[in-house]
Amino acid sequence: MSALLAIDSGQTGIKVRLPDGAPRTFPGIRTNQRLLPQLAEVVHESALGGAGPLELAIGTTGLTKLEANPTELLELCRADGVERVALAHDSVTSFLGAMGYQTGVVVAAGTGVVTLGVGPTAVSRVDGWGNLIGDAGSGFWIGRAGLDAVMRAFDGRGQATALTAFAEAEFSALDNAYIELQTDPGHVRRIGSFAKYVSDLAATDPVCARICEQAGAELATSVAAAAKNVGLDVPQVALLGGVFRSPAIREACVAALRMRWPGFQPAEPLGDILDGAAALASLPAGHPLAAQVLVAAV
Repeated sequence: MSALLAIDSGQTGIKVRLPDGAPRTFPGIRTNQRLLPQLAEVVHESALGGAGPLELAIGTTGLTKLEANPTELLELCRADGVERVALAHDSVTSFLGAMGYQTGVVVAAGTGVVTLGVGPTAVSRVDGWGNLIGDAGSGFWIGRAGLDAVMRAFDGRGQATALTAFAEAEFSALDNAYIELQTDPGHVRRIGSFAKYVSDLAATDPVCARICEQAGAELATSVAAAAKNVGLDVPQVALLGGVFRSPAIREACVAALRMRWPGFQPAEPLGDILDGAAALASLPAGHPLAAQVLVAAV
């Protein structure tokens, strides 16, 4: 029998559940480098000497067409005793962790955001298009909106905001902030970190309150689109990720969804994203998500 190594790989960090259930964490994926070698290195550091046989079940961000190659990952990990790989986008493992094999919609909103709808026969991914052209309502989106508001206040285009004090503490000078960010390899994380300040100030700062309301509305729009795309009239919806720890954003999203579905209440997640990764190993062949899972085996 193979032991199961479950992995959740994101930009902020990588979580691993060892075969004995013990957790490990690693730094996040570097999006300017190849994904599969980074995953293989995590496996190597987690495999405890290649005792094997191991089965990998991985949900990851950055799963482009180039990287969607479980056979390559299997070969990179063979020396660590890996005999089977199940690889999927982290939207799939977020869904499985929250909903199991049921239908519904799951939003996973952290530094980035992706929404997945699963109906009786169809699957729809909404957004998750990265910080340059998507990820509406994500931590990065919120942090960038906050910094935009700071700069508008700074040069006279916008309303004063208490966020300015946090930006002044972060940067050597506000008129040099854009240079600091453009030259910082960690600019996505750095901008995303301002989402916390936006959320914390939402109760007292009108600028931050508007940003949080807009973020909640964007996330609700993605939920509604996913539900429509897969033919769900009144779906179960789970709201996952650090963005929803903000009361202002969660309340704005729920309020927007109640405008569409009176009486709406978010569903309680069945488990976490590592549970979802582990579920890849036993996903029924006839499930709508089965086509989203890439498998390679010895």
